[in-house]
Amino acid sequence: MPASFAAWFAARGWAPRAHQLEMLEKARDGRSVLLIAPTGAGKTLAGFLPSLVDLASRATLPRLTARGRGLARRGIHTLYISPLKALAVDVARNVERPIAEMGLNIRVETRTGDTPAHKRQRQKYDPPDILMTTPEQLELLVAAREAEALFCDLTTVIFDELHALVTSKRGELLALGLARLRRLAPGARTVGLSATVANPDELRAWLMPARAGETMPLADLITVAGGATPEISILASEERIPWAGHSARYAYGDLYQALTRAKLTLIFVNTRSQAEMLFQELWSINDNNLKIALHHGSLDVAQRRKVEAAMAAGGLDAVVATSTLDLGIDWGDVDLVVHVGAPKGASRLAQRIGRANHRMDEPSRAILVPANRFEVLECQAALDANYLGDQDTPPIRAGGLDVLAQHVLGMAVAAPFVADDLYAEVTSAHPYRALDRTTFDRVVDFVATGGYALRAYERYAKIRQTKDGTWRVSNPDIAQVWRLNVGTIVEMPKLKVRLAFSARRGPVRGGRILGEMEEYFFETMAPGDTFLFGGEVLKFLFIHETEAIVARSADTSPRIPVYAGGRFPLSTFLADKVRAMLADPTTWNRLPTQVAEWLDLQRHVSILPKASDLLIETFPRGDLHYMVAYPFEGRLAHQTLGMLLTRRLERLKARPIGFVASDYAIGIWGADDMGALFRHGRPSLQQLFDEDMLGDDLDAWMAESYLLKRTFRNCAVVAGLIEQRHPGQEKSGRQITVNADLVYDVLRSHEPDHILLQATWADAATGLLDIRRLGDMLARVKGRIIHRDLDHISPLAVPIMLDIGKVPVAGEADESLLADAADALIAEATG
Repeated sequence: MPASFAAWFAARGWAPRAHQLEMLEKARDGRSVLLIAPTGAGKTLAGFLPSLVDLASRATLPRLTARGRGLARRGIHTLYISPLKALAVDVARNVERPIAEMGLNIRVETRTGDTPAHKRQRQKYDPPDILMTTPEQLELLVAAREAEALFCDLTTVIFDELHALVTSKRGELLALGLARLRRLAPGARTVGLSATVANPDELRAWLMPARAGETMPLADLITVAGGATPEISILASEERIPWAGHSARYAYGDLYQALTRAKLTLIFVNTRSQAEMLFQELWSINDNNLKIALHHGSLDVAQRRKVEAAMAAGGLDAVVATSTLDLGIDWGDVDLVVHVGAPKGASRLAQRIGRANHRMDEPSRAILVPANRFEVLECQAALDANYLGDQDTPPIRAGGLDVLAQHVLGMAVAAPFVADDLYAEVTSAHPYRALDRTTFDRVVDFVATGGYALRAYERYAKIRQTKDGTWRVSNPDIAQVWRLNVGTIVEMPKLKVRLAFSARRGPVRGGRILGEMEEYFFETMAPGDTFLFGGEVLKFLFIHETEAIVARSADTSPRIPVYAGGRFPLSTFLADKVRAMLADPTTWNRLPTQVAEWLDLQRHVSILPKASDLLIETFPRGDLHYMVAYPFEGRLAHQTLGMLLTRRLERLKARPIGFVASDYAIGIWGADDMGALFRHGRPSLQQLFDEDMLGDDLDAWMAESYLLKRTFRNCAVVAGLIEQRHPGQEKSGRQITVNADLVYDVLRSHEPDHILLQATWADAATGLLDIRRLGDMLARVKGRIIHRDLDHISPLAVPIMLDIGKVPVAGEADESLLADAADALIAEATG
């Protein structure tokens, strides 16, 4: 290590850690590496240290170097990719500190969707030494005319929180961008940083170029042992834990007391609407005048940055946040993390509690606040997994064809391409290593024509092949539209929320922008309706062009925004743990007494299934009959199962009326006694739940399913078949849906093997329909289905019965309205 760097460490009372020195050695040898280290171990500094040392040694070189005929500025030396804009900004701030303190001539900049356009443009011809950016911005950069000059000096690409980057379509786009970077800068090495890894070898392979017919190369691995064991507890409350719902309102008093005892608390929730509601409720009981802030993705960027700066400066007592703050951000003074609602995954919980005491040798302290009784079991399972070090990060899936189509067009935007060369480049990306040439050519043909059924329409001809065999963009407008639509996160169209000066004025252009919200939310409102946003009660006035004009209101009963996106599904790993806990009464002593008594009551009234069994209960109530199943496979798989079961029951003349699905159970109700079907053996329960429902039944339902059409719409937007944005305008959600539905119907009728329908089915397997998980469940319970035909509701069925027919209050269950109904149901169950 250079003397100046050693002196900097010594001046701070530090000594370089072993893994930081090892990272320097790997860089000297030109080795790509995955660094796995616990929170607070100095991963970020370890990742950047080789770049800082190398750049410091180059500081005496001229900033301008001869390239070709003229002089060009040196290109980017180190590229840092972050899954979150806030994380990129935070890491930039942390890297700039040692640069400033050592007086190094190194320039660091960020480039995200929040970066002003003039700065992004300047960065192309005057790039910094180190650029912090996101997957979407990388795709734009590799497709820029200046890409070769930008990246010709690239030596290192750092991927922070790599496990969070690679398991989604963003990761697929990022892998394709990395493949292009390797062509632009063949000598660049890759560095992955992560604290949470279930399968390190998957990430090591992702970091390396795949080679056809060869064993997958793996990046080197550095693992840092140690780290203090976190101190996690489930909130102990004297209040009654609700049977259903997601607000956890029963715990707000206890939660507030925990805030008063901590220095700085980070409160995580799973949805933006939960964040708004919790923030408002905490302020309503804030007798100690704690400084509580709100942070989620719909708030204006200036407001988010203000909250982040206040946290860093120690000016807040608590922050209510969604996933916008749950990755890697270094808030060293956070001494408590509270997770309201079940975390839905062991790895997600580990990531979030790592935000507390962001120092390696000090334990993170966290409190889990389950919103209902089933969530108590899930929280306990997640707590156990954390202490054992178990992880459930999903595996890296095969690359999506819709993402590939977007990238193919982007590479044509960059420069004309030869199909053979691009195919070799694409298949060097880990998610696309098994892509066959025929499928690749079909994707290129789709970008060129829209496919067989659409080739008569000129609008779908995005690229064309010229006489020299290269593929080029058909016209410059296509390139401009592509740049406006880059990315794989398909969001509902949004309106900016603008605060009016006065509710009596007409269209106001000078009011402050508070953030943005989904368009469909405002379509459900009438002028004068109130809602919560950014911690304020606002009154909706009118829509003007792409803005919703609002005014502040004193209303005490506002609506709560129902944001698109919804809750995370329960992970397979935690589902297994919950089933095991239900089946083993010896574990119940760790649960709150009221929850343990609930489970014990279920044993006496009905049965608790073994971990590998599926329990089905049927019972009458009022004039209706009910069937409740307990697969514990997550809401998405349960919704698909519920739709397929009701189709089968309709064929059996059982007259099902509807169903409801949660993460834990499915409830179906109907006019006829469903229990009688199984008593008389027509059919057996095993036949009803047979895997063949994923054959013809699934095909028939999918043909008319809104969920499949929604999946297709998302694929069509990602692939560029349907564009959300054009210069100066943006399509409404209704326009996108209508366009997508029309194209979907045409393709199903005339080209059922269309490349986008293929992509849609692949998404359905693990996305909105979770077909793959449902298939695994049906195989698991084959021959292991237990039926209990009861005279009345069981205790275990109470939560799902509360969901049946309830009227949601602003998108969340209101336990105060459900309490009487719950008492009545449990009285029935015990009567």
